[in-house]
Amino acid sequence: MNSGRQLLTSAVTALAPAIWGSTYLVTTEWLPPDRPLLATTVRALPSGIILLLISRVLPKAEWWWRALVLGTLNIGAFNLLLFVAAYRLPGGVAAMLMSVQPMIVLILAALLIGDKIRPVHALACLLGVAGVVLLVFQGSEALDAVGVAAGLGGAACMATGITFTKRWGRPEGVGLLPFTGWQLLAGGLVSLPFTLAVEGLPGSLTGTNVFGFGYLILLGAVISYALWFRGIEKLPALAVSFLALGSPVVATILGIAFEDESFSPAQMVGIVVILVAVMLAQPRPPKPQGPPAGSAPAGDEPAVLASKPAAGRGGPRS
Repeated sequence: MNSGRQLLTSAVTALAPAIWGSTYLVTTEWLPPDRPLLATTVRALPSGIILLLISRVLPKAEWWWRALVLGTLNIGAFNLLLFVAAYRLPGGVAAMLMSVQPMIVLILAALLIGDKIRPVHALACLLGVAGVVLLVFQGSEALDAVGVAAGLGGAACMATGITFTKRWGRPEGVGLLPFTGWQLLAGGLVSLPFTLAVEGLPGSLTGTNVFGFGYLILLGAVISYALWFRGIEKLPALAVSFLALGSPVVATILGIAFEDESFSPAQMVGIVVILVAVMLAQPRPPKPQGPPAGSAPAGDEPAVLASKPAAGRGGPRS
């Protein structure tokens, strides 16, 4: 992938966490209060059904259980923990806790995919966490223990989901929409019985609630997850995980715009640090390799060059 296309892929993938950054505002302002299971189920289940009705492609063989695993990690468990953290933690603290997931991806990708841990990646992880802390942490606010545990658990789910999605890839001949639909449907079905048993269905919904759920289904699930899984397929796992740090940036900007939050110099520094971390974690295009030392210029000694084996047949590949 050339550098221009790589940058475009990263930018398109970053739209997903940018959309997810609005989840914190949507949850507190538009959804019924204290219903994380309902929010998870309504976000995932209708989205998965819509995509499967459009694509009409079902999993085959081992992809039944793989879709269940990925749907639980990427959708069901992750969204449940995300909404628990959003309901119970102040401001962008939930996003701060989620920012540890690139560190988890760094380790899991090395163990399960064989990615090398480079010093620049470790530095990017540290900068990412530091940037999010500067961006959202308010030392004067007390933190709810359940919310903190949910935020860290959500980070672990996202990291594991990214790694296994990258390891297993997408089934041959299956498009991006059905692949996304499998996971959304699986995640919604996993959360549905817990929603009915623990929270039940609301007695009524306001127009604002309906609009909020519609936003989560269309933008927060169908579109954003399709972009996200496309990015996982085309970019290194660690690079994708760092793009998720765009979520707290958007959450902070929306808080300033709609909830009269102030924007401090520390937050400005935090945004810059996050952007530096994201840039450090993105893959670099390979440098073009010149001809081996001592090789003859093109056109010289045609008989000798013709007798050599063609490049790429049994030789090393760039």
